[in-house]
Amino acid sequence: MILDGGTGTELERRGVPMDSQAWCGMAAADHLDVLQQIHQDYLTAGADIITANTYASSRLLLEPAGFGDQFQSLNSSTVNAAHMARSASGQQNILIAGSLSHRVPIADGMAQSSINNTPAAEALATAFDEMGHMLTEQDCDLILLEMMYHPDRMRPAFEAAANTGLPVWAGFSARRGSNGEVLSFTSDADIPFEETVKILNDFNVDAAGIMHTGSDLIEDALAIVRENFDGPLLAYPDSGYFISPHWQFENVISPPALLKFAERWVDCGVQVLGGCCGLSPAHIEAYRPLKVAINRQS
Repeated sequence: MILDGGTGTELERRGVPMDSQAWCGMAAADHLDVLQQIHQDYLTAGADIITANTYASSRLLLEPAGFGDQFQSLNSSTVNAAHMARSASGQQNILIAGSLSHRVPIADGMAQSSINNTPAAEALATAFDEMGHMLTEQDCDLILLEMMYHPDRMRPAFEAAANTGLPVWAGFSARRGSNGEVLSFTSDADIPFEETVKILNDFNVDAAGIMHTGSDLIEDALAIVRENFDGPLLAYPDSGYFISPHWQFENVISPPALLKFAERWVDCGVQVLGGCCGLSPAHIEAYRPLKVAINRQS
C-alpha cells in the first residue's frame, strides 16, 4: 500500500504559517482548504492512505500555544478535511490514519525538545487518551503512532492507541551514531535503537516500521524492527531537517532516488511505502511503478 507524504511540511511549502509552539497543529484553523487540497493531491499521486494532520495538535502542544480550548473543534475540522478529500476523490476504499505522536513544544531555533520538557506521566497519559478518543470519534480507520523514539513518552502513547480498539501502526524514528550504530532519534542520549523497538513485544500492533529517518538509514533500522516484530513493515523517510518552527527544505531527495531506495525496502519485506517531512506528492507518485510491478507479481 502507498501512504501519503509529509503534511505539516507540505502546508509550510504552500505558505501556511507555522506556530512557534504547536508547529503545524493550528493549520486547520484558517487553512482547511489548503489542507484538504494536500490530501487530494496525495490521492491523485496514488496514495491508498492519507494521514490526518493531528501529529501536532494534542493538548500537550495546544495548551502552551494558548489554544487548548480549541482542541475538539480544531481536531474535528482537521480530520474532516481528510474525510472531505476522500469523498471528493470518489475512492471510498481509501484509509484515513489518525496521527498520534508524543511531540511536545520545541523551542525556536532548536531541532528537538529539551530533556527537561517531558510532561509528567499522568499528563502524557491523559493527553494521549484524549487524542485517541477523538480520533476514534472522528471515524479514523487506524491509529498511526508517529515518531516513536523517546523512552519516557512512548509507552503511554502505545497504551492510548491500544485502548482505541482501532488497528495500530507504529512508526519509529532513528539516527546514525558517531560510530555508525543505529540509535533512537532522541538527542538526549545515545540510546541503542534495539532498546526503543523492544516495546513492540509488549503491544499487539498491526504494522511497524521506520519513519522521519533518512532514506540511507531505513534499511538498517528495519532489520532491527524485524528482530522484534513479524508483521507487515512500513517505511516513510524524511528529507531535509527541522529548526523550530520551520522545516528546512535543503538537499531534499529526488523522487527517482527515493524510488531506488524503495526498491530495496520492498526486497526487505516492506508492504507500506510513504513519505514524511520534506516529501511531497511528487515523491509519492514516484512509487507508482513499484506498486504496479508488485501487483503484477501478485
